[in-house]
Amino acid sequence: MIARYLQIENELDSSIFLFGARQTGKSTLLRNQLKGAIYIDLLDSELLMRFRSKPNLLYEMLQDKDEQTVVVIDEIPEVPELLNEVHRLISEKGIKFVLCGSSARKLKRKGHNTLGGRALPCYFFPLVSAEIPNFDLDKALLHGMLPTHYFAKNPQRLLAAYIDVYLKEDILQESIVRQLGTFQRFLEVAALSNGEMINYSNIATDCGIKVHTVRAYFDILEDTLIGYRIPAYTQTIKRRLIQAPKFYFFDVGLPQYLLNRTTLAQGTIEYGHAFEHFIVQELVAFIRYNHKKETLSYWRTHTGVEVDAVIGDAQVAIEIKSTNNIQSKHLKGLKSFVSDYPHARPIVVSLDKLTRKTDGIEIMYVHHFLEALWKGNIF
Repeated sequence: MIARYLQIENELDSSIFLFGARQTGKSTLLRNQLKGAIYIDLLDSELLMRFRSKPNLLYEMLQDKDEQTVVVIDEIPEVPELLNEVHRLISEKGIKFVLCGSSARKLKRKGHNTLGGRALPCYFFPLVSAEIPNFDLDKALLHGMLPTHYFAKNPQRLLAAYIDVYLKEDILQESIVRQLGTFQRFLEVAALSNGEMINYSNIATDCGIKVHTVRAYFDILEDTLIGYRIPAYTQTIKRRLIQAPKFYFFDVGLPQYLLNRTTLAQGTIEYGHAFEHFIVQELVAFIRYNHKKETLSYWRTHTGVEVDAVIGDAQVAIEIKSTNNIQSKHLKGLKSFVSDYPHARPIVVSLDKLTRKTDGIEIMYVHHFLEALWKGNIF
């Protein structure tokens, strides 16, 4: 059994919303770590129907429980009306809730109780490198870091099923989009744009839809936790900077499947894109798990000089290169960045096994970087 980095008990100073994409392992985490909790699983069709028809059953169940009792409601978005009863039980009885879901979209709908800050958001991610003994980077880049996919003998079939379930259950059943085929085409185009600056107009042209529809589709991907946008770092007075965000799927394996990639060879552009995506994925998880105030962004000038990841207010600047031989040409972006932000810690993450420092820039072998990151030694 894999020991997960997130420790739910450390999050329970208050009730929490635990959000995470499908198959990240939320239910397994909660059952393993909160063995004494009252567990309500809304994937149980009988329970689901009863709570939908009479939400105040929850209050009747829990009104006599002791203060600080922990109650897990798995898939709370299936019955968002329960949030009124959760609100009463938190306020009147001091019960703590872990409200779990794979989509925030239903809870955002007009009229649903968001508990007024009584439950804080907490996010759960696919596996991270620090959780996996004998971590295999190449396997992660191709198959992704969802637990069932990383360890599977035939992950392609699982990836196909994952996309199929997402489209049918999160998109079709919720009537989020009118034309599922168009949205499926958008997913494929989004995979081509994965890790790139979003050009809404170009994507609209490729999909044969309007720009505002493309923007709405990206909102759907974020609301259903299938992806996220990384903003551009724009705090400068010296240069004209690109301001468009980048988009990444939540797991590195999804764009590989959507683009029909069954292999990834080191030295190819495709491998480089996957390598960058994976490092960004690790950074996003580390920041969220550790409640860091620092934001993640990227930096690019109008002349094309770029740094892949900027942490906080330029505390750390990270260039991600899949080469096994870092040379001076790979340091151009960081040198430009440091000339504008001399306080930044510049790092190159690569496959070069010779971790070292040159011209004030740290060159870190990827496995050394990952170890330092999860020990809290990067920022």
